[in-house]
Amino acid sequence: MEYIWHIVTSGLLIGIFISAPMGPVGMLVIQRTLNKGRRPALFTGIGAALSDITYCLLTGLGISFITDFIESKEMLLQIVGSVVLIGFAFYLFKKNPAAALKKPDVIPNSFWKDFATGFLFTVANPLILFFIIGLFARFNFLLPHFRYYHYILGYASIFGGALLWWWLITFFVNKVRAHFNVRSLWVFNRIIGAILFVMAFVGLYKGLSGYFAEI
Repeated sequence: MEYIWHIVTSGLLIGIFISAPMGPVGMLVIQRTLNKGRRPALFTGIGAALSDITYCLLTGLGISFITDFIESKEMLLQIVGSVVLIGFAFYLFKKNPAAALKKPDVIPNSFWKDFATGFLFTVANPLILFFIIGLFARFNFLLPHFRYYHYILGYASIFGGALLWWWLITFFVNKVRAHFNVRSLWVFNRIIGAILFVMAFVGLYKGLSGYFAEI
């Protein structure tokens, strides 16, 4: 039961943190919520979530081939993952996503097109693999001794976390659409960046402590 709780909570957090940075897809979702309504924006988020879980599956398949290395270098992986998160958190803290804002074209609603653009915008950024690897290592996600049902539950939790994030974003933006200033989006990035900084430094401390204890 302890494994199940760890997998579900870690998966949900990974899904949220993968989706939360307000990059091009985040801006697109907010634009569509403001200009086309919540449903088209939610389909865009679903497309992005599917792309994220695809990269997570690729990451998991790669990790499955080096399980022995993971078992012997767990502390080192946590250190590397934490360093990756620190770099990504710094990037988020400094970046203002409003600079990428462009007025969308007015076109008839097409949920399949909304879904496809969300997927393609996200899948076109393979560098997210490094972020996913960092999160997997930081959360000790999908350890070698897990069974197949742990993997299924883990990936389902990641997908659920991503969907939860996009549901919350579209709900919030739709509720405050009359008073929403898109340029204030940099606050989201800084909050997420600060959280990642704290998590990364805690993970780095634990990883270094464990690594030097093994020497």
